[in-house]
Amino acid sequence: MNTVDLLWRHELPSAPRRGRPPKLTHDQVVTAAVAVADRIGAAFTLRHVAEALGVPVMSLYSYVDGREQLLELMVDDCRATMAVSAVPGDVLGDGDGDWRARLTAVAADNLALFADHPWLADIESERAVLGPGTLAKYERELTAVESLAVGDVEKDAALSLVLDFTRSAARALSHAARERDGETPGDWWDREGAELGRLGVTDRFPLASRIGTAAGRAHGAAHDARHAYHFGLQVILDGLGCTESR
Repeated sequence: MNTVDLLWRHELPSAPRRGRPPKLTHDQVVTAAVAVADRIGAAFTLRHVAEALGVPVMSLYSYVDGREQLLELMVDDCRATMAVSAVPGDVLGDGDGDWRARLTAVAADNLALFADHPWLADIESERAVLGPGTLAKYERELTAVESLAVGDVEKDAALSLVLDFTRSAARALSHAARERDGETPGDWWDREGAELGRLGVTDRFPLASRIGTAAGRAHGAAHDARHAYHFGLQVILDGLGCTESR
């Protein structure tokens, strides 16, 4: 079956089948694959999915053409089932209201999506085939920029900017969590800061020493991914506000 038909399988009439009914449904395969990717990461294989389902790996080709097609279905399913925040005082989908609050909610929702499914952030490009989950997500998130006083192309670009930034932030947050490995940022800074102090590098790198020390003391680490996310999002929103006033 082609990818478009698979993505829209719940909205297409079922074709009559001959022979024995399939052992699995496409939904079961997709659900199992998402669970495997959540556990293993973006490097999962069809063999991993087959093992989770308790079937021979070759039997999966009765449901999908291969890993790439399965990935299309997985991405769309995750987008279809993601949690969506309500903006206080806002009517969802009316295109009016506070665009800053709307875009902040969009960013938070996507950050949560990447936290639930970290492998999504490792997929470099948006999936080319548009399924119902992806289109519904795009339609919903466009309401966040509909009230911006810019053209449609710029509205799409504004949403893409926020989504790309959030994807990058999600990666940084995920990597930071793995790197700590039980050590608190404060513990890391106490150790590394003491080592730098022992080397006496202040005179050699005055700006790095002054600003890095200030940031390190503020965050308890050389880099705080959570602070960078909130700071960066506000800069983007401020920039979009300036674009609107041109």
